[in-house]
Amino acid sequence: MLAKRLIVAIILIPVGVSLIKIGGWPFTLFIALLLGLATWEFCALFIKDGYAPATTLVITGVVILTISRLVSGFEHQDLILTIIVLASMSYHLIAYEKGRNTSATDFAISLAGLAYLGILGPHLISLRQLPEGLWWFMLIMPVAWLADSGAFFIGSRFGKHRMAPRLSPNKSWEGYFGGILTGILAGILFSFLWSFVSPAMTICRGIVAGVVLSVLPTLGDLGESMLKRQFNVKDSGKLLPGHGGALDRVDSWIWAAAIGYYLVIFLWI
Repeated sequence: MLAKRLIVAIILIPVGVSLIKIGGWPFTLFIALLLGLATWEFCALFIKDGYAPATTLVITGVVILTISRLVSGFEHQDLILTIIVLASMSYHLIAYEKGRNTSATDFAISLAGLAYLGILGPHLISLRQLPEGLWWFMLIMPVAWLADSGAFFIGSRFGKHRMAPRLSPNKSWEGYFGGILTGILAGILFSFLWSFVSPAMTICRGIVAGVVLSVLPTLGDLGESMLKRQFNVKDSGKLLPGHGGALDRVDSWIWAAAIGYYLVIFLWI
């Protein structure tokens, strides 16, 4: 498992860094694809249990919301959400009329997928589009990624006290606090490195980012665990060996991107 995780990471990290550096359409289309796959996996979890969300509509909505974030920022997000919600309700009304007795629940699942991945997910684009966005992205997201990795390795080695036994039996408080320490150290390291190319990067901001983005995005990981535990599956998919599916990868990313975006907006711009 660990070997597979490392091999996939070694292959994908250069690709990911290149796309982040390029930004614009290549980066946005990659994120749209990733969020589209994650949305498909989200809907598939419920379909396995007999529900029938409007999968195609929800995926379409998430992808359009992501692309529009590059084209026009937040300007048309409410219009897109309105259209997809109305279309989704119409879809489920027809399904009910055709004999689908759980259409109301199906509709709620469709809205949950749209809100979860279509509102949080595009913040990956918004973060990259900020002034000095390349460096904000390269501070905030690596902090979250390394905090997650630190929690995994430290928890695997020293974890004894279970953090959330029902949601994620393998997560421990030792791993969680180890992840926070790793996140703070990562924040200091990356803010120092990027300070040579961006005046916006300071050690103090790196420490704040390290604390916030190691403490909170864990909830995104636990949130996806909640979905998987209810449907008794280990991973949301098999896209990446050792890493699971797209939803398994973006669960904490979208939390980090949304929190990091507003952290920058409200405190530092």
